[in-house]
Amino acid sequence: MKPIKIFTLAASFALSVMILTAFVNRKETSIAKKDVIKPDSKGFAVVELFTSEGCSSCPPADALVARIQKENKDKPVYILAFHVDYWNRLGWKDVFSSADYSKRQNEYAKWLNLQSVYTPQIVVNGQKEFVGSQEGTLRNAITAGLKTGTATTLTLSAQADHNNIRVKYMAADAGKNTSLLLALVQKGAQTSVKKGENSGRTLSHVQIVRSMQKLPLSSGGNASIALPTDFNAQNWEIIGFVQNNENGKILAAAKSGFNATINAHK
Repeated sequence: MKPIKIFTLAASFALSVMILTAFVNRKETSIAKKDVIKPDSKGFAVVELFTSEGCSSCPPADALVARIQKENKDKPVYILAFHVDYWNRLGWKDVFSSADYSKRQNEYAKWLNLQSVYTPQIVVNGQKEFVGSQEGTLRNAITAGLKTGTATTLTLSAQADHNNIRVKYMAADAGKNTSLLLALVQKGAQTSVKKGENSGRTLSHVQIVRSMQKLPLSSGGNASIALPTDFNAQNWEIIGFVQNNENGKILAAAKSGFNATINAHK
């Protein structure tokens, strides 16, 4: 009887091992399938930061978008820092500020039903706004944007000569009541602030919008942008996006350097 008992015990053990192995393999396969995220080339995130060198709450937001820019340099994440001008009256004039950027922020206040504007403020894809230093909210908004696409497409190419930047664009499926916005962006700069809330600090900035044009959208065309005196092809780029004029939603975005054409992401 002993050999029979030993054989029965061995068979039971072998069967248990087979069942356990099958369960583990099935579980691992299930986990692997769950963890695989198919890339969605249609997604994008346009991150607009409204900031000012005269605002003591803004440097953390500037630093945050700098990290995001570095981490997402190979992804369709388009960061634009708009320096508003309404802080200038408090003792320090932000050299990058413009009334046009304050006006744009007020447009978002109307589109998003806000009572007032503030800094630092971030708007993602023209639809979601929040305090610019909220890292978790920003990361979640970017992730959502990268997973959500539209049928609209946009491609850009830019070339600089002695006096102007010439931009060629192609757009499709943008729908009615939309515009093309073209931003000339300086990738990085530093400022030693002498007065105001940030007096004595050296502030670092990324993706500074130096000028922006709003054009009626057609299927394709050309635009001309005046060349700034401090222009450097390696430290500048063009970011364009298609925006709905009624609700502010951004439908497509693209960018171009000045040495090669970079295709759009839907």
